[in-house]
Amino acid sequence: MPLWIFGYGSLLWNPGFTPAQTVTARLDGYHRSFCMLSIHHRGTDDDPGLVLALDEAEQGRCTGVAFRVADGDENAVHTYLRERELISSAYLEANVPLTLESGEVIKALAYVINRDHVQYCQFPLEKQAQMIARAVGGRGPNTEYLFNTADHLVKMGIKDDEMAWLVERVRDLTTR
Repeated sequence: MPLWIFGYGSLLWNPGFTPAQTVTARLDGYHRSFCMLSIHHRGTDDDPGLVLALDEAEQGRCTGVAFRVADGDENAVHTYLRERELISSAYLEANVPLTLESGEVIKALAYVINRDHVQYCQFPLEKQAQMIARAVGGRGPNTEYLFNTADHLVKMGIKDDEMAWLVERVRDLTTR
């Protein structure tokens, strides 16, 4: 059985492995949200950034990418993703049903937010923009994460009004 990975944030533009297949996919029951404080990759303990997570929502719907891992690479890719995504216990690994653009439903590995974790947060968009505009972590500025993710969503034809607002607001805050 093939290993599929669901990308909805940085995996869209930096999966860290070469997928055997890439397909647009939808996950129901979750939405893409800047609901995780980043204290390692895109911020610090003293000045946290924000990164995307899949947050459960009754009417939620998240469109992203399903990556099929090449046969024989499953263990290496899974180990790599665990090291990258499970740096703290803020994300949980979940096997989720994805609907591919063909209508086929598959099971995929996704990283969803642990709402009981200290890094889980819910902030108004303006506060999100303020945090993203200034935070920098081990993998670079939080703005880079926002802009790369938003650019890839646009290239894929995925409309995300909150993301578009954040991009505009963060650009305004950082070009003053």
